[in-house]
Amino acid sequence: MCTPFLDLRGNPIPQDEVIANGSSALVLLQGGVAVRTPLRFIWTSESDVKANLYSLQREQDVYRRLEDPNDDRADGVVRCLGFETEATQLAYMVNGDLHAYLAKCRPSRQQQLTWFITMARTLSFVHNKRVLVADIASRNFLLDSDLSVKLCDFSEASLLPIDSDMEAVDDNGYTIQVDIGFLGAVMYEVATGERCKIDLFKDNASGDGRAYWPERKFLPPTEGLWIGDIIEGCWNKEFSNARRLVCALELVKSRLSFPASEKSV
Repeated sequence: MCTPFLDLRGNPIPQDEVIANGSSALVLLQGGVAVRTPLRFIWTSESDVKANLYSLQREQDVYRRLEDPNDDRADGVVRCLGFETEATQLAYMVNGDLHAYLAKCRPSRQQQLTWFITMARTLSFVHNKRVLVADIASRNFLLDSDLSVKLCDFSEASLLPIDSDMEAVDDNGYTIQVDIGFLGAVMYEVATGERCKIDLFKDNASGDGRAYWPERKFLPPTEGLWIGDIIEGCWNKEFSNARRLVCALELVKSRLSFPASEKSV
């Protein structure tokens, strides 16, 4: 069965190859490898195809920046297996994306905390490599066979000069605080099973493309939530960087003991 997707030569793509698609890329399963290619529908214009190809190649530059065998935090990024002009080959994550997983499974608190620490350590690593992610969402965290969580999709990311002061960087409203805030929204979704929608452009005037973090009243309450104080810290800019978020989560881990019933997903 074919889909409305075409490859860059205009050939239809079979349904059984399609894993996912985003705003600019299509992910295919080919030979046990996840292959990320520019998005092309039957009706897509050539100018849009070129824009999607450019986005893919920019993302490849980010993946190259994030390759670091000497930093174990790099393991929190989906492993890149190879680059081609029109495709990026990535390790296939057999348990799919976190958003889909949460729709069918409720992870234990212990599993949640393990994910949160990995996510925060990964974000610290990414920022250390002078990259702003911008698009942090549960759909962009993938789960491997052992349920370890990996960050993917850097199509909206900003690749900054390597000497940038990350705590001072502001790319049209996108900052490390916005990344941390979005990670707080992912933690909220994992902890509650409910998606937390954040609109950075909700009150923008016409022609204003700058991102603005929403006022607290536009975010859901966290009172009584087991990890609520950490999520509040992400949203209220209490963590000056992702390293401090890691430390706060590690402190939570050190103070908790999980009963046997909590140790399974």
